[in-house]
Amino acid sequence: MRSLFVAIGMMALLQGCSIREPLPADQHPPTLTPRTSTYQDLLALPRPKGPLVAAVYGFRDQTGQYKPTPASSFSTAVTQGAASMLVDAMQASGWFVVLEREGLQNVLTERKIIRASQAKPDVAPNIQSELPSLLAANIIMEGAIVAYETNVRSGGQGARYLGIGVSQEYRVDQVTVNLRAIDVRSGRVLSNVMTTKTIFSIGRSANVYKFIEFKELLEAEAGYTTNEPAQLCVLSAIEAAVAHLIAQGVERRLWQTAEGNGSEHPELSKYLSKLD
Repeated sequence: MRSLFVAIGMMALLQGCSIREPLPADQHPPTLTPRTSTYQDLLALPRPKGPLVAAVYGFRDQTGQYKPTPASSFSTAVTQGAASMLVDAMQASGWFVVLEREGLQNVLTERKIIRASQAKPDVAPNIQSELPSLLAANIIMEGAIVAYETNVRSGGQGARYLGIGVSQEYRVDQVTVNLRAIDVRSGRVLSNVMTTKTIFSIGRSANVYKFIEFKELLEAEAGYTTNEPAQLCVLSAIEAAVAHLIAQGVERRLWQTAEGNGSEHPELSKYLSKLD
C-alpha cells in the first residue's frame, strides 16, 4: 500500500512537470531581447574623451560547425547575425560612432536616387538640401566567431528505488569570439581580444515502472530540457569583447576617458584585472 501512495505521489509530480500543448501565438507577446550582465557593464563604462568613428564590415562565422542531424544538415550551429550584435554592443558602450558598411550598397543606392531627384524641377521637401559626403572611419572593427566546441563537459546523475526513478543530465558547450581594432591610416592592429562563453544544457526526467496489483502495471515518464540560447551567449561574448577592447585601449593610451583617469574607474578596473 505504501508503494501505491509513493507511485500516486510520483504521478502527481509528473503531472506538474508534464509537457503541455503549445501555447497560442499571442499568449506571450514579443519583448526586447533579454540582456546579460555584460550589457550592464557596457552601460556603466565611463564616457570617452571623444567618440571613436568606427566601421563594421562584417563579423563572420569561422567555426564551420552545423547543427547535428536530424535537426538540419544546412543550419549553422551559431548565429549568422554577429555583425549586428557587434554594432549593438558598440552603440551601447557609448564609445563609438558606428558607420554603416555592411549595407553600404543600399546607402549608395539611396544617395543616387536623391541626386537624380534633385536634378528634376519638383524636388521633395525632405531632399532639398545639398547631400553631404559620407563620413570616413578612423577605426575598422574586425573579428569573427572563431570556435564552437560541443560536449566540452557532460555528465549526469540519477537514482531508482522500487521502480521509481529520477535522473539529471547536463552538457557544456563553448563559443569563442575574436575582436580587433585596426587603424585605417596605418593598417596596424591597435587592440586584439578573445572572449569565451560557456553554453549550458540541462535535462531532467522522472519515471515510474511498478506493478500496483497483479497484472496491473503502472508505467509513466516525463522530463524536460533547458538549453541556454546560443545566440545570447554569442551576444554576451561580443559585449565582453567590446568592453575588454575599450579597457585595453585605455590601458595602452590609445584612447582616453572624459575624466582622464580611466584605470581608476571600477568597471574598467574590473576588465583590466581580467587582462592581467
